[in-house]
Amino acid sequence: MKVLVFLLVLGNLLFYAFTAGYLGHADNPDAGRVEQQIVPDRLRIVSRGEAPAVQPLAKPDSAPAPEGESAKPEATPEVDNKAETPKEEAPEKPDTPVCLAWRQLTPAEGDKVAAMMGKRFAEFKLSRKATAAEGNGWWVYIPSLPGKAEADKKAGELRDLGVSDFFIVQDGPSRHAISLGIFSAEKGAADRLAELKAKGVRSAVFGPRPSKETVVTLQVRGPVGQKAAVIAAVADAVQKTDALACK
Repeated sequence: MKVLVFLLVLGNLLFYAFTAGYLGHADNPDAGRVEQQIVPDRLRIVSRGEAPAVQPLAKPDSAPAPEGESAKPEATPEVDNKAETPKEEAPEKPDTPVCLAWRQLTPAEGDKVAAMMGKRFAEFKLSRKATAAEGNGWWVYIPSLPGKAEADKKAGELRDLGVSDFFIVQDGPSRHAISLGIFSAEKGAADRLAELKAKGVRSAVFGPRPSKETVVTLQVRGPVGQKAAVIAAVADAVQKTDALACK
């Protein structure tokens, strides 16, 4: 026990002597720091009390390509250079009906075509419409009425409205129409119509003056497979090749 106490006291004494400098330690603890400095004459003060500004590093535009290698071109988006091919129209089915029309035929030409279609193209249905051909000038009129009784009644209504300058058409495509004036210029017809409207005539209209001649429009419907043959046959019969599509 005495030995242990002796060792503890001895250890404390040695530690005190080391920290107090009795064992050869320098009086100034900073005296050895000068010897530890590396090239002190090259030290430079850059700031006093403030942190130095940080200079950003310039970013290179592009890294140089290694020697012997050429720079690769930038990738460009692929463009579809394929030309669009026009879509082909679907061929008409043989059983699809076709409609053809011929206009401005004379009554004789209409009769000739109708007879030819009945003999050579019985599968086709034919319709016929006769109208008055356009003449010179302009016409103010009330369109054709169903019969003579209706035309006479309308004439009485016109007289009651103070209109006396008119006549009822007795024949032709415009039969039972009521003529209210014929004019060489469109303006004259328009002025006459305005005068009649002011008197209360509501059913009057104006348009090109009809001719005494009649024109015929023919329409035929049938198998599309015989379309070319029908056009050729009509052209051979009446020398008219301007067949029009219809519905």
